[in-house]
Amino acid sequence: MATATSTRTDIYTRITSRIIEELEKGVRPWMKPWNAEHAVGRITRPLRHNGQPYRGINVIQLWMTAESSGFISPFWLTFQQARELGGFVKKGEHGTPVVYASSFTKKEENEQGEETEQEIAFLKEYTVFCADQCEGLPQHFYQLAEQPKETMERIEQAERFFANTKADIRTGGNQAYYAIATDSIKMPPFETFRDAESHAATLAHELTHWTRHPLRLYRDLGRKRFGDAGYAIEELVAELGSAFLCADLSITPEIREDHAAYVACWLKVLKDDKRAIFTAASHATKAVDYLHSLQPRPEM
Repeated sequence: MATATSTRTDIYTRITSRIIEELEKGVRPWMKPWNAEHAVGRITRPLRHNGQPYRGINVIQLWMTAESSGFISPFWLTFQQARELGGFVKKGEHGTPVVYASSFTKKEENEQGEETEQEIAFLKEYTVFCADQCEGLPQHFYQLAEQPKETMERIEQAERFFANTKADIRTGGNQAYYAIATDSIKMPPFETFRDAESHAATLAHELTHWTRHPLRLYRDLGRKRFGDAGYAIEELVAELGSAFLCADLSITPEIREDHAAYVACWLKVLKDDKRAIFTAASHATKAVDYLHSLQPRPEM
């Protein structure tokens, strides 16, 4: 009989092993989230049946499945949700596991014979299917895109988003980086980037780093020096944060050449700690949530 502990280990190990396998092939599974043919948009996070975006590790998990299976629709449903919407999962289709956090209360007696309670957190798993694996769903689950909008309109939206953060973004030099000592982001001149989306995706990466400052999320992952495990995990957080934010802003994610060297470090971290990718995805989600919280609220 499988215990809760062994089940948790299986979830962490299975998902981490899948990501390691992709990285060892030279593929970053969080860098292919675009679905050019669906009406929802060329780029988006995976969506629940009600349009709510998935978060954390589930984003990466569903992106990987969509990429490997060639799915177009960004919508994912349980077997029961498909039935409730008047559709059904096609015969022979295999679902994809997603996880959510749950907890249980453990009661113990201390040395004084007093009963104590401890809340134990763990992951639970359930199965979802892409709308492409279903038939009979409402039309918007399958609707294909019309002619895409001009790129500049999407980039202007991104530029407004970045400006609303009020981050200290300085232009100059030939490297992009966040300096915590001055709490500033340095970006090369716009004209030096291959295109506007490359510039925006790079800035999204550095803004994710910017959220780690003590005045913001105070993210400390044990980073002590360049190249150590804490440094590698922080870079992984920024990579995932950039991918998530790019999906939210309809920007094509950019694989920066100077990050190729990080892949070996990420592989080591992931092989040493099966929970590292879950931790990084959680921190990346919090960082993107924080950046969204700095945006002006729509007028009622």
